[in-house]
Parts: sequence; structure tokens; C-alpha cells
Amino acid sequence: MVINDRKKALLEAIITQHIKTASPVGSNLLVGRGGFKLSPATIRNEMVDLEKEGYLTHPHTSAGRIPTEKGYRFYIDNFVKDEDLNDKHKNQLKQMSKAEKEHLMAVKQVAKEVATLSNGAVVVGFAPRDIYYTGLTNIFRQPEFAELDLIYNLSEIVDHLDEAVEGIFDKISPDIHILLGNENPFGKGCSTILTKYQSDKEEGLIAILGPMRMNYSHNRALIKYTQELITNL
Repeated sequence: MVINDRKKALLEAIITQHIKTASPVGSNLLVGRGGFKLSPATIRNEMVDLEKEGYLTHPHTSAGRIPTEKGYRFYIDNFVKDEDLNDKHKNQLKQMSKAEKEHLMAVKQVAKEVATLSNGAVVVGFAPRDIYYTGLTNIFRQPEFAELDLIYNLSEIVDHLDEAVEGIFDKISPDIHILLGNENPFGKGCSTILTKYQSDKEEGLIAILGPMRMNYSHNRALIKYTQELITNL
């Protein structure tokens, strides 16, 4: 079903707010902060329709809504744009790239900074069976991972990271890829933004791994700039 412009705007506002707060989003919040000239009752009706269409769901203990995997995919495909990383973060990454003379160590230092700036984990594949990862504690601090099932699923993926990287290493292009839920090789409860980089030292893969409630625009810009930085190391 094609959703109309009003529902699109509401869905964007709900997901943007949920990414910021990790809390379910209610109709009154949208009236107060979303700029919508609609009554709470009208917004609630639209949210019910979006839930019926599979874009939203609601926790049993809350009247607010949160995005589904389908909702996040719609948000990514329609609202996440190709943006430049801000100068402050560019400079931080440049400094980390100069902290080590040896190429692989420099890439690892950059990966650590990307993990900090994204508040997620970073996986680098230097080769299909040669991987480095950092920042897993950032993921486990996220509210979503209070759910034991997500922790178990992610922990299992960590144990098989080399297999996950091997399975996608030759399939990923230098484009920026955003994979989430069932399409994400690193875990269906998570999202991944990843790409290939090519330097005169090696071809590699770099990915930011986090919850589906991640800042996609910021992290996409992070991966894009990191790809350029590593390529020129």
C-alpha cells in the first residue's frame, strides 16, 4: 500500500524522535514538537493506520509507537540522505589516522574513533578471515539490549564474526550499504552500515554495527568519510 504525504511526514517524525529518545512516541508529543496542525485524535488515527500497514508497532505497556523493521527500511530509503561529515569529526578521524605509522594499526585507530563517534561497534575486514572489531560495549549499553534475546543473538554473531565477514566480503561494493533486520548478516536485531575500501595496501571492508534505532544519516556520513580516509592512508 502506498502511504500518503501526511502519513510519510508522521512516520518520519516518529522515527526521528524515537532514534533520539529510544522511547515510544505518542500523539501528544507529535502535536507539541512535530509541527503538525492536527489534533491528537487525528494523529492517533494515522498512527493506527501506519501500524496496520506494518510500519509501526507498540509495546504492551505504552500507548506510544515504535518503528518496525519495515518502518525503518522506509525511513532509510526515503529520508536518509547523502550528507557530509562535519569538520570537527573529520579532524578527529584525521588525527587518529596519523597516530600510527604502520598501515593496519592506523586503520584500527580510525576504527576505534568511528566506534566512539557512532556509539556503535565497528568491524573491519582486512581479508575474509582477517578481522578486527571494536566498540561492542557501546552496543550493549543501548536500551534495546536490555532484552536478553537480543544479547544472545548478538553474542552468537560475535562468536562467528569471521564467518559473517567471509560470507559478504566479496559481495559488498564500494557503495554505502545499509542492512537491517533479516537482511543483516551481523544479526537480525541490529542494523549495519558498511562499504568496501581500496587502498594501495589492501582491499577491505568496514562496517558500523548498532541497534536498528541508530542515527543513520550521521553514521552513513561517518562510513563514507572513513572509506575516503582509509583509501588515502
